Amino acid sequence: MASNYSLTAGGLLVRQINYRVVLVQVLVSVFLCINIFQIIVFFMKDSFYTTMRYILFAVILMSDCLFLLMTDILLILSYNSVFIQTWLCLLIYIVLSVYTFVTPLTLTAMSLERYVAICMPLRHAELCSTRSTLHLTLIIHGLSSIPCTVTLSIYFASAARAVYTQGMVCSVEIFILYSWQGYLRSAKGQFYFLIMCTMIIFSYVKIMKVAKAASEKNKNSTGKALRTVILHAVQLLLSLIQLWCPFIESAVLQIDLMLFINVRYFNYVTFILAPRCLSPLIYGLRDEMFFCALRYYALCGLYKKQSSG
Repeated sequence: MASNYSLTAGGLLVRQINYRVVLVQVLVSVFLCINIFQIIVFFMKDSFYTTMRYILFAVILMSDCLFLLMTDILLILSYNSVFIQTWLCLLIYIVLSVYTFVTPLTLTAMSLERYVAICMPLRHAELCSTRSTLHLTLIIHGLSSIPCTVTLSIYFASAARAVYTQGMVCSVEIFILYSWQGYLRSAKGQFYFLIMCTMIIFSYVKIMKVAKAASEKNKNSTGKALRTVILHAVQLLLSLIQLWCPFIESAVLQIDLMLFINVRYFNYVTFILAPRCLSPLIYGLRDEMFFCALRYYALCGLYKKQSSG
């Protein structure tokens, strides 16, 4: 989260949002525990980490955990106006920049997996093998690194060496040296948004065609696949709205500081915190096999606790 929470015209700290910071800590702690529990359940059954959609689901869970943890740390540092050296902020920026895109790209890949399962069932085992999933995960991380690489290449070429040891409140904005970089950043986000939306729509249309032609026996599976793709589309939309937030916030900052603080807090909770917390939980509860595993291990743990008492 950016550092502008702590800045005023006279350099005074803005402390009015203390209750908001506490609320974020509670939400992040709760959802980190939920996501970590789901990750543990994923590794408890062999069938999960040998199936593409569950492996991709685990990638989303781990990506969201890391992203939530890093943004929460930045929030605390910014709120308390803690200065860190630029090289450390650089490392934080790289992680956040990469994992901003990992989740929506993985959601897109999960929609394509449903397309293969419904429209190309005879080739599903071949195309969605564990080996293919590993390669796909590497491709997702590679594609997620491109926007960060472009931004940092420009920064390294323009910034003086002395900057890397200077102390500052860490913010994404410190790596945007020119106004045209902001437009380039917007173009990159919109390009990724367009590609991912196109793939989601393609998957939905293809599955819809199969659903119309399917027999009554297969309508349940195709219908479930359609609902899954729609869920991924909603998740993707919420995840990608955060790419537009910095430009809205920049415009609001020119108008009023307190309005900027309120808008940034709203954007953080609504478009960063909520989608990365609720979406994995909803998907985990919707999937029958994963939900059964969650219920089994949750009740098992409760039973053992009661027995020991």
